[in-house]
Amino acid sequence: MKRLPPWAKKMLGPASRLHEMKAVLRKRNLHTVCESARCPNIGECFSKPTATFMILGDVCTRRCGFCSVDKRPEPLVVDPCEPENVAVTTKELGLKHVVVTSVTRDDLPDGGAGQFALTIRAIKDNIPAILVEVLTPDFKGEEASLLKVLRAGPDIFNHNLETVPSLYPLVRPQADYRRSLDVLKRAKASGVMTKSGIMVGFGETPGEVRLVLDDLVSIGCDAVTIGQYLRPSRDNLDVREYIEPAVFKEYEEYGRAIGIRYVYSGPFVRSSYNAEQLMEGGGG
Repeated sequence: MKRLPPWAKKMLGPASRLHEMKAVLRKRNLHTVCESARCPNIGECFSKPTATFMILGDVCTRRCGFCSVDKRPEPLVVDPCEPENVAVTTKELGLKHVVVTSVTRDDLPDGGAGQFALTIRAIKDNIPAILVEVLTPDFKGEEASLLKVLRAGPDIFNHNLETVPSLYPLVRPQADYRRSLDVLKRAKASGVMTKSGIMVGFGETPGEVRLVLDDLVSIGCDAVTIGQYLRPSRDNLDVREYIEPAVFKEYEEYGRAIGIRYVYSGPFVRSSYNAEQLMEGGGG
């Protein structure tokens, strides 16, 4: 196992703030990707406070090699109160930019798209001026499911490619790179701002990363995040390489040079990390 370099270590943050935020979430039976995916930025984000709400339960139907979200055989029943609970909590936290993601629910006829749509509308009904960003699964490429989400009016549509095409069998065995690109392309065609993200450190080459950025600019993707893969548990893939901060800077500069409007690249960058600042500042 590779030794964690200094730039890949992060303090957890004040325990009191973590407990306060978790109490707010548990009060309404809400989940966050921050907790379920064991994000290293949880201390920083919960202390602001901010969070990425994870709807449709906390049990996923896919087995991606990088993800620590629970993968029990039977996913949870969809909670009809969840959209309103997310909206009320968003308002209580005073958020101006909220990110809503989900586990993948291949067991549902629409992949959970209807719950995304209900959540978007509930948030906007409660807080008209808020920016709503969604980070969705691929919905198996189903057009009707994608349209259901887009017609609800998210301000930003995010779908992560996660890694380079050659590593999909290892990292995302139940996904398809071209299908994910097509989801982003169709979302962009609707007129919404689009965003995607990848992790590095799985064994990809710099050339492969640049080719992913080329693919994203070719479909008009507006924003890209690039972060270091950090193994969340012993059941997940090993880190093949810790990428030097200078290389992250090179990826950021390349992405901007080829025409991607917003690029945020660094060891602790995650898809929804500092999402509001990314849109305001164009990177970091």
